[in-house]
Amino acid sequence: MGGRATDTDVLVVGAGPVGLAAATRARAAGLDVLVVDRRAGALDKACGEGLLPGALRAVRDLGADPPGQPLTGISYRAPGRHADHRFSAGPGRGVRRTALHAALRARAADVGADLAHGRVTALRQDAAGVDVEVVPGARGGDGADAATRHPETLRARWVLGCDGLHSTVRRLAGLEVRPGRGGDRPSRSRYGLRRHFGVAPWTDLVEVHWSPHAEAYVTPVAADVVGVALLAPRTVSGAGFDTLLRTQFPELAARLGDAEAGPLLGAGPLRCRSLRRTAGRVRLVGDASGYVDALTGEGVRVGLAQADAAVRHLDDAAAYERAWRTATRDYRALTSGLVAWASSPARGAIVPAAARLPWLYGAVVERLAR
Repeated sequence: MGGRATDTDVLVVGAGPVGLAAATRARAAGLDVLVVDRRAGALDKACGEGLLPGALRAVRDLGADPPGQPLTGISYRAPGRHADHRFSAGPGRGVRRTALHAALRARAADVGADLAHGRVTALRQDAAGVDVEVVPGARGGDGADAATRHPETLRARWVLGCDGLHSTVRRLAGLEVRPGRGGDRPSRSRYGLRRHFGVAPWTDLVEVHWSPHAEAYVTPVAADVVGVALLAPRTVSGAGFDTLLRTQFPELAARLGDAEAGPLLGAGPLRCRSLRRTAGRVRLVGDASGYVDALTGEGVRVGLAQADAAVRHLDDAAAYERAWRTATRDYRALTSGLVAWASSPARGAIVPAAARLPWLYGAVVERLAR
């Protein structure tokens, strides 16, 4: 970003997978694109890192093909019981988030999207476009003097807010749902913690371990690395990753043994909502538009579908709202239902039910994998 206002057709805020996918789609539509993110370098995130078959196809459709480990299905597991289902339409892939980001970032750059490091601080829009104030990040990404930099005003025809659960664009556009609205209880808010372990994968399935109070997702992401993501309410996750792993999943902790553990990342609260997905020439895309939970592992696929829809319907806010509802309908229904079950006294019946009704469990897995 230079010292003068910059004009672009589409300003994408957020350089995660959804923002980079939106940039790639917009370039394919012949639009000039600038992607701005407050973070620099390889972007990581606390997530399960499993691309189910549909998500992997969507990533490849964008022209990216990140390295990883084949995933052939999903295994629900509890002490003494498990239910396995292998995907019927081919494998997915376990991909480290940094590898996914690098592949999509390279693709966006290859097709001509511009990328910049900066922090969005204000939005003002009129009938023809949006003025976005951006405080440039320090060159080289160290952020040492970012606080003393003056904002630059960038003019865009549209702004796509792809900046995640804690979206700045959602707040600045007046689309934030006020805390407490809708009956959410902070004590029930769920959080995610993720850490990599230097151990060879023991399966090509995504394992979902169920304890009385938490879930553990184990995803092979390299020949010598597995990712372990823990999901739990705040009252449980507050104990910390190591304690949660040891007390809730002793069999998994024993299998990991003394394997070298990587840095710990966290995310949450996972549930967020928006009043709408559109405000004038602003569109919310991906987690910024609303998120239920990571329990079904569909975040990337649903986010990429939203990115495609947002670009196709830039000129028609109502059409994007309809396309958003269509793209997210199954995810919202399945995930909300499973979270409700997992939060009820019947939580302990989930894995036994999957084992007793393999046709139903398989149908759900195939729906997630499509």
